[in-house]
Amino acid sequence: MNPGSKVRRRWVVRAGDGPLLRDVLARADVDAGAVRDGRVFVGRHRVVRDDEAVHEGDVVEVAGPQDGPGEARILADGGDVVAVEKPAGIPTIADHAGAAHALVTLAARALGVEASHLHPTSRLDRDVSGVVVFARTKAAAERLRLARTEGTYARRYVAMTMNEPHPESGRWDAPIGRSARTPRLRAVGGREAVPAATDYAVCGRAGRGAVLLAVSPRTGRTHQIRVHASHAGSPLVGDHAYGGRVRLVLPNGRVHEPGRIALHALRISVPQATGEPLVVLAPIPDALRDLWSALGGAPDAWELAGSWDFASP
Repeated sequence: MNPGSKVRRRWVVRAGDGPLLRDVLARADVDAGAVRDGRVFVGRHRVVRDDEAVHEGDVVEVAGPQDGPGEARILADGGDVVAVEKPAGIPTIADHAGAAHALVTLAARALGVEASHLHPTSRLDRDVSGVVVFARTKAAAERLRLARTEGTYARRYVAMTMNEPHPESGRWDAPIGRSARTPRLRAVGGREAVPAATDYAVCGRAGRGAVLLAVSPRTGRTHQIRVHASHAGSPLVGDHAYGGRVRLVLPNGRVHEPGRIALHALRISVPQATGEPLVVLAPIPDALRDLWSALGGAPDAWELAGSWDFASP
């Protein structure tokens, strides 16, 4: 295998390859850091030591190294909770490409702690940006879990679609479960569907039918905002998986490919150990601001979306 390849590679263990994973990796010419980075799997199991036993017929999978996304930006440190800015393009936690490029790893490095000491209390999809809150203790993780149940873990997103929802504000409340076609995706009314609720409001309109939304999820289902918006006929810009446009023709005729989902976790409010809320904002990424401006959108739409007052659930 080429250790510098970004392509995932597979190796089927043959008789004589050796009894340990390290023997197979040596024959496959895999770089020594692959296991440490969390890029090596035996079947669906991510391995953490190269002295694990392997057997003939096992499938060893190794993802190529990822380009480093840089350093994590700590937005707020509330003692037993910490808020971190997540850029689009990296996962919140380790994925099949490993752990080294995940937000939790970068945040741990910035804080000088082990990644295992940070517990994500919510996760943003790879191509979504914004605030992610990590608990630094089990007690904090439990407090924030209860806060989500009690409705005191408040989240505000901003999103962009090319199809205005009707009515222009309201609540999407269709239940969400696993997609029958693609299990890694979700669908309204899918397998094992559970209740889900998302408040939304149109906060700005621009050219080509573009609309800026304020969004507040009342529950925390996987891909919830993306699924609800798509089901309402308003898939988010850049969200190929749920029918969003990945190529736009701007009013000046230029073709633009966003390369990310137009969804940003702008603000999170969570209870601290003192009972006081920790309110954290993540700046709107330039890529989203520039796209909205290129579509002819007014800059003050972002402020309106961030300050929109949704009715209490």
